[in-house]
Order: sequence, then C-alpha cells, then structure tokens
Amino acid sequence: MAIPLSLFPSFISHRGIHTAGSLCSPFSRRDAILDIAAVTLSLSSPASANTSFFRNESFDGIANTKSWFRFFGDGFSVRIPPLFEDIMEPEDFSAGQTFYGDKAKPKMFAAHFASPDRLEVLSVVIRPSNQLKINFLEAKDITDIGSLKASAKIFVPGGANLYAARAYRIKEEEALRTYYFYEFEIEGQRVALATGVDSGKAYIAGAAAPEVKWKDDGVMLRSAALSLTVL
Repeated sequence: MAIPLSLFPSFISHRGIHTAGSLCSPFSRRDAILDIAAVTLSLSSPASANTSFFRNESFDGIANTKSWFRFFGDGFSVRIPPLFEDIMEPEDFSAGQTFYGDKAKPKMFAAHFASPDRLEVLSVVIRPSNQLKINFLEAKDITDIGSLKASAKIFVPGGANLYAARAYRIKEEEALRTYYFYEFEIEGQRVALATGVDSGKAYIAGAAAPEVKWKDDGVMLRSAALSLTVL
C-alpha cells in the first residue's frame, strides 16, 4: 500500500503552517514526502522499494532522549527534539468532529513538530490497521500485519532506497511489544520511521530532513522516531 511517486505532487500544496499568531513558510516537498510515507493509505498495487539496500543493521548513533520533552498523544508518547515547535494546524484539532452525525475524516496528524527553520519534521499518525492490510481480525501487534520485510511495502514509498530495517521489542507491564523501524531516502530526503500496533490501530512516527542535513542531525531525528511508545 505504499503510495507511488506519481501521487507526490498532489500532496504538495501552498497552504501555510500556522503557529501562535504568525504565518510561516508553506509546506515543502520534504513535508509531503513524510506525510506520504507515514500515512500510507492509497492504492492496492504497491511499487516496491529498492530492496537492494535492505539490511538488518544495528541502531548506530542513538541519542539519549530522556531529557527531551515527552509528548503524550491518544494512545502513544514520543520524545520531541530540543527547539522543535508544535506546528499542528487548526483543522487538525477539529478533524473527526461533526454536528450532523456523519462520519468525519480522520485527523491527518496525531502530532506534528518541526525545527525552527522547518527543514526537519517529526510527525505521528494513527490509522486503523485494517486500512494498511485487509484483515477481519483486530491486529494486536505489528507482526499481525506482516513480517518486517513484507511490511516495507506498506511503510516505505515505492522507489525509495531502504538503508535499514529492524524489528525491536519494548517491555511493557504484561508482555513485549514489537515495533518495526525503517530508514530510507527518497528524492533527496532521508526518513526514519517507527511503527507499532495496539487494539487495531497502527501508530506511525516519522522524522525527515534533507539528505544534506542528515549527517549533522540524523542521530537526533532517528532517535526521535525510535522514541515512539504505544501506551
């Protein structure tokens, strides 16, 4: 279900990012790429990622995020890098509400943060797991959606160079929860993406920046994505 590259331009609009009392520069292509990689809700014929780069690497260069602000969302938490600003748009807060009883569209983001220059972004989206993979049973773990390699077709856009993919577990009160992590590059943008599942919902955290900035800030962004915890 990864979205083909041909759909990228339709996501690139000129709507501004609103923060407290100011109008900032429009969303850029890197925002669109992250949105597409994270939301992953489209066609039934996926374009495969460049799996020649698919390898199970160790998590090199991970920062200690305990001192970072911990944001609590609806069923998840994530650590926010220093100086990152909340850029959730007003419509994101009101999405999903209706006065007429009809089904409202889901929120685009459950969390949306960016660096002051908007060159680096951290987003979290929540989607029903059966939108990612048709399944009549409620997914309770990411492994219910598929293996690490099979799920790359869902979470990594077609044509991307996939540099790393890992499955890891976090101990909870009663059991271990499995998460999948992918790091890839597409059209000059590097993305680190972590995802976990609980009670039929997929929680997807993605951090993105231009490839040229990844050398300096990649550890921070990778660590932010990996800080995702399903509660």
